[in-house]
Amino acid sequence: MKTYSEALFLAAAGVPADFPPPGPPEVAFAGRSNVGKSSAINALLGRRRLAFTSKTPGRTQTINFFDLGDGTRLVDLPGYGYAKVPKPLRAQWERLVGEYLSAARPIAGVVVVMDARHPLTPLDRQLLQWLGDVPALLLLTKADKLSRAEQAATLKKVRAAFETQAHLFSSVTRQGVEECRGLLEQWLQQAAAE
Repeated sequence: MKTYSEALFLAAAGVPADFPPPGPPEVAFAGRSNVGKSSAINALLGRRRLAFTSKTPGRTQTINFFDLGDGTRLVDLPGYGYAKVPKPLRAQWERLVGEYLSAARPIAGVVVVMDARHPLTPLDRQLLQWLGDVPALLLLTKADKLSRAEQAATLKKVRAAFETQAHLFSSVTRQGVEECRGLLEQWLQQAAAE
């Protein structure tokens, strides 16, 4: 995947009626709150603050659409599973994400972002099962906080649990950035060709 230095914010949707019309292939990013999803998006796009990062979990409350400048889009879904968010707001987020994933949108694939120190929570597993045949990449962020032995053990565990691609990733050390860019580029090219 090339560096999308010209990527632009397109829209923030708090309700399905605010979604941009479907058209270009989209890669969606999903993950629990505070797993480093926005940092991963910024690293993959070669940008510093396109997706806003925060130490406060639950910061992303809308679905954010980004135009990658080549007829494709990246979609940042709100984080799930943060207990301190009021239940009605959590339910609203879940409905919004559900509407996005079940709508007739050209989703080329979903990147499921997990903290490498705490992968495969029940909510992560639920999302992966719900995705079914949609191509998925398990992105294990904050890998720099694990030793090499811990990284290898975590990757082995995750790959054994789900028959899908999984990669260690660090927005700090840039570990996994290039290989993930390559996979996302394949998804988008394939979706555009279809």
